Amino acid sequence: MSLNELLVEELRDLYSAENQLTKALPRLAKGAEDQELKDGFTQHLEQTKEHVERLKQVFSILEEKPTGKHCNGMEGLIEEGKEALGEEFEGDVYDLGLIGAAARVEHYEIAGYTAAIAMADALGQGEIVERLKETLKEEEETRDQLEQLLHTLVERAAEESDEDEEEEEEPVVVGARKSSSSGHTKAKIKR
Repeated sequence: MSLNELLVEELRDLYSAENQLTKALPRLAKGAEDQELKDGFTQHLEQTKEHVERLKQVFSILEEKPTGKHCNGMEGLIEEGKEALGEEFEGDVYDLGLIGAAARVEHYEIAGYTAAIAMADALGQGEIVERLKETLKEEEETRDQLEQLLHTLVERAAEESDEDEEEEEEPVVVGARKSSSSGHTKAKIKR
């Protein structure tokens, strides 16, 4: 297989991945509880549609068809996203599960676009490199936004967890006193 053929295969994999995402992102947006996360998923859906169109342009430049390959890696990542949607966590902890799934998707895409850019560059395909770099930049920005939101939600979830633990501390028994010799608590019994 030549480098050009490998580039086409990589691009077909990315094309399949992006198309799968256009179906998965609306479910993530609907399932997210945090409004910023919902908006982020919705915004990335629109970007993903643009990524599909950009890849169609790249295939046109190469005089190749974009179809013919199914991205199994993205299928698995989307399945993990579905599992995160089905978890019984609540609030920020639930949304953190969705962010984890989405971050894995972004890292997968970044790796794929980075490889495709290197191949296209080696083949002297400057126009393709520029289009792919535009998508790569957007994928990296999405990853960065997810990481920022991740830190915000982790802090809020930790604060909520601390508050919950304070509420669950051992209740004080009225009339209880500690025995000086054993350190154990004894309750006074009224007769």
